[in-house]
Formats: sequence, structure tokens, C-alpha cells
Amino acid sequence: MLNYRQLHYFWVVAKTGSIVRACEQLNLTPQTISGQISLLEQTYGVELFRRVGRQLELSEAGRQALPYAEQMFQLGNELQAMLRARPDEQQIPFRVGVADVVPKSIVYRLVAPTMELSEPIRLTCREDKLERLLADLAIQRLDLVISDSPMPPHLDIKGYSQKLGECGISFFATQELARLHGANFPQGLHGAPLLIPGQETVVRSRLLRWFAEQQLQPRIIGEFDDSALMQAFGQSGSGIFIAPSVIADEVQQQYGVQLIGQTDAVAESFYAITVERKVKHPGIVAITEGARRELFTPLGH
Repeated sequence: MLNYRQLHYFWVVAKTGSIVRACEQLNLTPQTISGQISLLEQTYGVELFRRVGRQLELSEAGRQALPYAEQMFQLGNELQAMLRARPDEQQIPFRVGVADVVPKSIVYRLVAPTMELSEPIRLTCREDKLERLLADLAIQRLDLVISDSPMPPHLDIKGYSQKLGECGISFFATQELARLHGANFPQGLHGAPLLIPGQETVVRSRLLRWFAEQQLQPRIIGEFDDSALMQAFGQSGSGIFIAPSVIADEVQQQYGVQLIGQTDAVAESFYAITVERKVKHPGIVAITEGARRELFTPLGH
């Protein structure tokens, strides 16, 4: 059996960065903590820390072990909170994975209805690459993954994709760029400085195909997987940028930019991926129903 006390000492030292700080947090002596970590290392024949001068650094084995310890003690804290709560105060855990290419504003508007449920929800959101999130979904570390694409067919993971909705895209620019390139949309985009989503996104290929169909050649000056970073560069005047049309008003208010055009010919889609075909979790139900009822409307309406 894994000695959880020894693992806990390893985790605290790794998080605080030194045995001295771990002693202050745990109210133990350095000899106790270092001795217990040494026993853990001897049990499994690995070295978890290396001493570099007066500092401790995680070894390769330590770096690999830390995320597991992190999850174990996070779950332990959640278990304690659940057991200590009165029956009428117990929260339903809801662990949501968000593909890092999905705009944060869309994620918020999708997940917000879960905060209004009669059942108390304990929400945990984690952002990562889609394939890593789906691996955690498969072993039930996540209840739901929100993505801009359905479950990839090449992955050997059982999962079901529900389309939450789709919308067209809008183009935004600072006042100066809008004055130079905002007239006569979309022809005004020809030769204009443009910020586009990165290769990880689905909308990128659709956008480039639309440019070709319109015989437009914007001057692409930046590519971004993170939509918030792209919008920050757009706010500075670096280039024209895009965002889903359903958040067009929010983008204008938040970044102080102008809407110069919209098109439904380039659609962004969003999906809820689960391991169960018939969804039962109240949080997932709230997201799917809220998306279809309030956030997305059919294109062209």
C-alpha cells in the first residue's frame, strides 16, 4: 500500500519549495519530513528530489509523481468537505474540461447556467489541449469537455458529442484600422493586417477557405491559439481580429473596438463531449439546454 502520509510530505515540500517551509506548514521537524520522504524513495527505488546547492529540485520521477499527488489530495479535500457538510448542504461536483482554443467568453456563457441550479454545484474548470482532456474524461476525472470540434474519430476513446450550437464570425478593429479598412466589407480586408486563430482551431481553415472564395488576401501578421491574447493584440491596434458573433457586443465593450463586418459563411461550432450518451448530470443538462435556448440561434435568424 502507498503510504499517503509520506506522499503528503513529498507533496508539501514540492509545493512550498523547501523542507523548512514545509516544516512551518506541517508543524514538524526537518528530520521527520526528510526521513519520511527518504522512506518513500527507498520503497519505490526512486529519487524524488535532487539537491542543487542549498536548494531542492524535483527529479524527473518527482516531476512525474507531483501531478498524481496533486489530484489525490485535491480529491481528498473535496471528500472531507463532502463528509463534513450537512445533507442539505452537500454539493454536486462538476468537473469541466475546456479545450484551450474555445473563447473564454463563450465558456463563461455556456457554464453560467449551472450557477443558478437549485442543486448546489461545486464547479471545477480545467483548460488544456483537447486530447489530454479527453483522456481524463475517459477515466472519469472530468464529467464534460467543451470543444470547438466533436470527438476526433482517430482516438480510441468512448465518448459522445452533442452540438451545443454554432454562429457566424465578426471582424473587429480599432478606430484607426476601421477607418482604413472597414469600408466596403469584406473587400476592405484585402491587404489589411489580420490576426487569425492558430492551427489548433477548427475555424482557421474555414476562414482561409472563405478568403480564397472571396478572392481576398489579407496580410496575416499573427496567429493565436488563445483568443483572449489575439483580442489583446487587436485592442492595441496590431491588426483586425475575429470573434464569434454571439459575443460581438461584449467584445466591443470590453476592448473598445469597432465591428467592421460579419459573415455566417464562416461558422464556429461548439460541442459538449461526455462518456454517456444519455446525460444525467444536472450541470451538463443546464449547459446543453441553456446553449440551445439562450446563447445560440440558427444561422441566418
